[in-house]
Amino acid sequence: MLSFSLEGKIAAITGASRGIGEAIAKTLAEYGAHCILVSRKIEGLEVVVNNIVASGGKAEAHACHTGYKDQIAGLFDKIEGKHGRLDILINNAATNPHYGPMIDAQEPAWDKTFEVNLKGPFFMIQHAARLMKVSGGGAIVNVSSINAVTPMHYQGIYAITKAGLVSMTRGYAKELAGDNIRVNALLPGLTATKLASALTEDVELVNSIPMKRAAQPWEMAGAVLYLVSDASSYATGTSIICDGGLTA
Repeated sequence: MLSFSLEGKIAAITGASRGIGEAIAKTLAEYGAHCILVSRKIEGLEVVVNNIVASGGKAEAHACHTGYKDQIAGLFDKIEGKHGRLDILINNAATNPHYGPMIDAQEPAWDKTFEVNLKGPFFMIQHAARLMKVSGGGAIVNVSSINAVTPMHYQGIYAITKAGLVSMTRGYAKELAGDNIRVNALLPGLTATKLASALTEDVELVNSIPMKRAAQPWEMAGAVLYLVSDASSYATGTSIICDGGLTA
């Protein structure tokens, strides 16, 4: 039988204090993983950790700005020191500071978007892969966006980074396959999160989705569970689109 069990697995999830990251962390914990929740601020993470523990799961919180290499290195020093291994990495943290025409974008917005959406995942995977190799393999999921396939109105810079994340996924998948490390991507459509709050209130946009609604964060978690479990043991370098039919 196919197994979705994550018992005994150590999983790190970035951007886990709310939205899709929170939903993923809770789901992985429900299936047995010990979840390491990561975000810039510890306060929001602790609320999620308490919820997971109250439900019988295992979790801990670590503050880390994943756009900064020194903080990433410090995070993995803690993970290795405490657990000695990492089996699952979910690169979910993202930002979109510029909403508007690309020709009007300023350099700080460009730099910030690339720092969080591309630089962070790249070096998170570097550290995670080195640790995963020691314990015989692992699974990595990069949370991209359907913007990687079809840039949405006024989201050009964000779309560039998300397309780059898909390319990064494929490149790392090929490089790491021989070490039994699988790397895949999730491409969510419009989802009811704080990052997308302005868009979910756009009636015209919502009605353009064949399912006529935005997704809830938990609706992304099932795809991630599949990608990090043994049920997807032959899947690497692939992307799963969950968008209510928008890009069909």
